[in-house]
Amino acid sequence: MKPPAKPLPFAPLVLLGLLSACSEPGVAPTAPGPAAPARNAPAATAAYPAQVLNLANWKLTLPLDQDGSGAADEVQQPALNTFEDANHFFSRPAGDAVVFRAYADGATTSGSGYPRSELREMKSNGTQKASWSSTSGTHTLVIDQAVTHLPVAKPHIVVGQIHDGSDDVLVFRLEGQKLFVDINGDDGPTLTSSYQLGTRFTVKFVVSGGKTKCYYNNTLKYTLSKKYSKAYFKAGAYVQSSCRGSKKVSGEACSAYGEVQIYDVRVTHN
Repeated sequence: MKPPAKPLPFAPLVLLGLLSACSEPGVAPTAPGPAAPARNAPAATAAYPAQVLNLANWKLTLPLDQDGSGAADEVQQPALNTFEDANHFFSRPAGDAVVFRAYADGATTSGSGYPRSELREMKSNGTQKASWSSTSGTHTLVIDQAVTHLPVAKPHIVVGQIHDGSDDVLVFRLEGQKLFVDINGDDGPTLTSSYQLGTRFTVKFVVSGGKTKCYYNNTLKYTLSKKYSKAYFKAGAYVQSSCRGSKKVSGEACSAYGEVQIYDVRVTHN
C-alpha cells in the first residue's frame, strides 16, 4: 500500500537521497532495475526547487490526485515558491538541480493517459497561461538536464515540449538510448542513439518567423517550418508508460518510474 498522500501545496521539507542510477554529468550509472526507491525516504536537506530554478513563470503538474477530482493536481504561484514533494519534485541534496519523477501508477491530466511531473509555461509572475505565436516575436526555451531513470517495460519519456492550442508541436523524447525530436507523434532527427542515463545535456527551441529550430548541446539539429498559435513551453518528466487505465503497458510495474534532473530551465520572449 502506498503511503498517505501529502496535502498540497505545503508538502513538508523532506527530500529523497540520490538514486544509484543518478550520476555526475557524462558518467553512465548502473542500468536501472525494476525496484523503485522507497517513497518518502528521508534525505539531506536542500533548497526548495524554486531556489534552484527560476519558477516565477511556471506552474507544476504532478502525478497525484489528492483532491479526488480524477485529474492530476497542479501547483501554481505563489505556492510553487515554497513547494516540494519528496517523491515527485524536489532538489538534489547539493542544491544544484531539481528532480522531476513520475511513477507508472500516477494520476494523469484529462488529455493524457500518462503521468507527469512537469512544468507548464505561464506569464505575469505565474498568474496567466503563456500563449504566443510562431509567427510573431522570438521565443526560446533552454533546458540543461539529465535523464536518470526510465520505466522498465516501456522506457520512454518526454523531457521538453512545445504545445499549441490543441496538441504538441515538437518534443524532445528519449526511448531507451535513442534521444530524438518527435514531430507531433512522428520520429524526427535522432540527437544520439547511445544516450547513457545520467549524462547531462542541453536542448533548446528557438521559434521565430514561422520556423522552430531544435538544438542539442548548442548544435542545430532540425528546423520545422510551421505556423501555430496559443503556444507554450513545457519541461520535466512526462513518462510515456502506465501500469493502469487505457494506456496500461503489459508488464509495467506500478513502481516503475521515469526521472529527470534539471539544472537550469530558461525561457525568453523578444
